[in-house]
Amino acid sequence: MKILILGAGQVGSSIAEHLSKENNDITVVDTNLEKLIDMQNRLDLRGVHGNASHPSVLMRAGAEDADMIVALTNSDEINMVACQVCHSIFRTPIKIARVRQSEYLDFPELFDHDHLPIDVFISPERLVTEHIRRLIDYPGALQVMDFAQGIAQLVAIVADDEGPLIGHQLREIHNYMPEGVDARVAAIFRDNKPISPDGDTVIKINDMVFFFAAKKDIKAVMKTLRHTDKPVKKVILAGGGNIGFALAKMLEDDHSIKVIEGNKKRSRFIAEELTKALVIKGDCTSEEILFEENIDQCDIFCAVTNDDQTNLLSALMAKKMGAAKVLTLISKHNYAQLLERDQIDIAISPQHITIGGLLVHVRKGNMARIHSLRNGAAEAIEVVVHGDASTSKVIGKQLKDINLPPGTTIGGIIRGTQVIIAHRDVLVEHEDHIILFVTDKRNINDVERLFHVSPTFM
Repeated sequence: MKILILGAGQVGSSIAEHLSKENNDITVVDTNLEKLIDMQNRLDLRGVHGNASHPSVLMRAGAEDADMIVALTNSDEINMVACQVCHSIFRTPIKIARVRQSEYLDFPELFDHDHLPIDVFISPERLVTEHIRRLIDYPGALQVMDFAQGIAQLVAIVADDEGPLIGHQLREIHNYMPEGVDARVAAIFRDNKPISPDGDTVIKINDMVFFFAAKKDIKAVMKTLRHTDKPVKKVILAGGGNIGFALAKMLEDDHSIKVIEGNKKRSRFIAEELTKALVIKGDCTSEEILFEENIDQCDIFCAVTNDDQTNLLSALMAKKMGAAKVLTLISKHNYAQLLERDQIDIAISPQHITIGGLLVHVRKGNMARIHSLRNGAAEAIEVVVHGDASTSKVIGKQLKDINLPPGTTIGGIIRGTQVIIAHRDVLVEHEDHIILFVTDKRNINDVERLFHVSPTFM
């Protein structure tokens, strides 16, 4: 697929790197020539220097025959104008734009094709905010992924010595869950290596377990694998930018929220907008401020500034001073690799959260949602199957008879509003949403082909 990526910032460069490794023809447009040269030297892509919304620049970038434009500059206005130019002049089939400001996001009618011809608009800040909110809702989870508008979820947790299933085979999981609760372990990572789980697999302490279940059953399943973490009440947010402000607004009715923001003007603004949260104007890396705000009584400390170093330093300091759990945004991959779990409980990559939303439009095979996992090494995929027994390789078959590519497991099926856990005798039907876990991305093309409907299907 020929893809134009506008903007070589942290999100744009990360997505360009990811997509270039999947045999796509990538061109990146940016006003920073040094960044473009660096990317061209490291990656299999082409760089074009210039303003991303100018027709002449887009023409030099190859917009005339591009399959997709992904506008990811730091300017909402440039992103929107670029999509308009690509629609009006070049008739680009798929137009995706990064839109950050709530002034635009709160009016979705703007993005109707009669007005702004944007097929998909993404807000990394909003995606990250929702991601953190789910982690707060499920204490003890390392990752919580929604499927089918949140009807079902895939959750990653680390098994500990208090989980009743520890030391037992997976086939015994139902012995430790309430009646009517069902779940499927989709993948296990042990010592950072994937294990394909089956009924004989024994759960061990410190295994990272990904399990799939209906949303209403998630907490009951978590109890089988680790101790029950107490509900989150006290939250301190380091940074009052778009993410910090949105989180505070989302959480303040049900939690005790404190926001530490260094900018005087910004701190005054969010203090006026929030109704219950306490806003502290100050340096979130200050030991004195953290002590004064009772960091040792904090359930979760979230470092969500725009600076990796500030996030790391404040999170490490909060952990050292007694915060029960610390979360931090880390944009640079090499920073994340340096962290140990006993230093930072959860490191969140905005790029990997954003990439999943884009891959849905790049991949073949009717994919409805993709979550990038394990620093991009694995994926959780929601694929919608169409056709019948003669036009589909999976419809009309029981799950045990589907020849899945290596490193691929099925967690379950969502049929309408019904969540069906993947047992061997489950039959696949037309328009089922199948939830897959892929630990070896080298087999993604085989996964696409497996779920691709025959051209003869009408």
